[in-house]
Amino acid sequence: MTTIPLVALVGNPNAGKSALFNALTGARQKVGNYPGVTVERHSGKLALADGRPVELVDLPGAYSLDPSSPDERVTRDVVTGTQAGERLPDAIVIVVDAANLDNHLRFALQLIALGLPVVVALNMIDLAERDGLTLDAAKLSAELGVPVIPTVAVRRRGLDELKSALTGVIGSGAALRLRSSEGHVGEDIVTLQRRARRIATASTVSETTVRRWTHMLDAVALHPVAGPILLLAILFVMFQAVFAWSQTPIGWIESLFAWIESGVTAAPVPTFLQSILGDGVIAAIRSFLADGVLAGVGAVIVFLPQILILFAFILVLEASGYMVRAAFMMDRLMASVGLSGRAFIPLLSSFACAVPGIMATRSIDDEKDRLTTILIAPLMTCSARLPVYTLVIGALIPNTRVLPFVGLQGLVMLGLYVLGVVGAFFAALALRRTVTKGPSSGFMMEMPKYQWPRLGDIALGLWSRALIFLKRAGTTIAMTVALLWVLASYPVAPAGQRQSEYSIAGRIASGIEVVVKPIGFNHDIALSLLPAMAAREAAVGAMATVYAIDNPEDEAGQGKLSENLRGRWSLPTALAFLMWFVFAPQCISTIAVTRRETNGWKWPAFMVGYLFALAYVAAGATYWAAIGLGL
Repeated sequence: MTTIPLVALVGNPNAGKSALFNALTGARQKVGNYPGVTVERHSGKLALADGRPVELVDLPGAYSLDPSSPDERVTRDVVTGTQAGERLPDAIVIVVDAANLDNHLRFALQLIALGLPVVVALNMIDLAERDGLTLDAAKLSAELGVPVIPTVAVRRRGLDELKSALTGVIGSGAALRLRSSEGHVGEDIVTLQRRARRIATASTVSETTVRRWTHMLDAVALHPVAGPILLLAILFVMFQAVFAWSQTPIGWIESLFAWIESGVTAAPVPTFLQSILGDGVIAAIRSFLADGVLAGVGAVIVFLPQILILFAFILVLEASGYMVRAAFMMDRLMASVGLSGRAFIPLLSSFACAVPGIMATRSIDDEKDRLTTILIAPLMTCSARLPVYTLVIGALIPNTRVLPFVGLQGLVMLGLYVLGVVGAFFAALALRRTVTKGPSSGFMMEMPKYQWPRLGDIALGLWSRALIFLKRAGTTIAMTVALLWVLASYPVAPAGQRQSEYSIAGRIASGIEVVVKPIGFNHDIALSLLPAMAAREAAVGAMATVYAIDNPEDEAGQGKLSENLRGRWSLPTALAFLMWFVFAPQCISTIAVTRRETNGWKWPAFMVGYLFALAYVAAGATYWAAIGLGL
């Protein structure tokens, strides 16, 4: 029995593939299902230029021959001849969007490498020309080594030329099944993208100034050497700015809280209220407000300028179109440790907060990939760590100039962020080879055009982040430091003893200190670890509250808190504390959302266990290494 030739219609999503299929087949279509899957099979009849009939099958849109969904897997299996119930196509029609040529050519290059007869439909050419882009189809054909036909599917332009090209490439016999060594494309995504961009550039006759600038900037931003250097340079400037630009507004906030605290301390009390409550109760209320709530909350809010500077950079990078390119640069590195490229966006979100980052993993189809991303998301340096980092770095790391305009404090801050990312990658590598073992999948993304960020959007984003931070400081942190004040104020210590050691909180901290003393932690740190479980930045508020209780006559503010740290902590202890906060999962909200996303307590318990163990070992190794180096 003679079968008519089979032609597969393949392309990226949104390339106009279905419109071209409808234009070629008209009403002569059938819809079924591929065996064993729920993916629909759309096919229709088409008459070639010489009158021969062929069967045209419209395959699901795909970005790559490395499938990340059941639809993409069907497309891969059909074009490689491994799909059950489907024969190997006699030819492939690759549909590409003319206005997005460099991105769509990635997949086209993979398909051409399979060795089957190919015709490229350069679709939506009218929209490209409307936007000022003129392409040379003959030049593109020479670069790819296959026929290229300009088409406008919705207007039925180029259909006859496409049928003629198909007539020329389809032989009289059936296609031969590929050998096992064929159909594999060894090039990674970055290499394919580089080839695709070179071919697209060579095939472009003229383009708008915006497109030219985009290609020029991408030549640097996506370069295998210059790209990572540019990314590190941007991060370096960002963290230098966090310290250098925030000092003046920090001083304003400190002055505001000092004025409020002095008002609370010196405010007159009505005689009738004083007679009812007594001097002792009034003094306790003043201490609760000044030494507890205001000292604790103020010690956290003072870092608002630094957080806003950090998010200003992030929002500008996102709005300008650079952040997606940074994701593309990171894809090869993420794949090397078994992470899906789709994990980048959830991990990027975790730099703001791990909670939305973990929730964003719902976009990852593969369960093992998703679980791995959830388990390493807390290692991304969230904004809650920033007050802790800036306090300790500002207090114990000298603000010396390593190079002109390069401060040591900014370098240490950058190092902590990089260390969190490196730790996450090593954790992912270990997890993917053990508890979440399985194949990883790549992903494709559309590169947006570069654009100037809108000032209004940036301001709105910063306002939103400020409200979130202030709400957190006014609720979770305020309640935490208020409870700590109660536990740290009673029972009252006898003369000659520190209140922070004699109180209920002090005695709890003494128990914790037994466990953490081998890694260089003192009683103050042990006391701050428990409040930090409610929110990481609560550790700063806890220390401010305790120091205020121990020394109620001292002035408040970041300067005094830093002075206390310099007097009570050694440099090895400070470095160990920073290392602890790089790895420790100190946030109840993160643990709760992990339980919800994994439907049980098994994986949250595992996450807390391995992160605390990692934090303990890293802090201890840092402390004893610093001691050994004589720091």
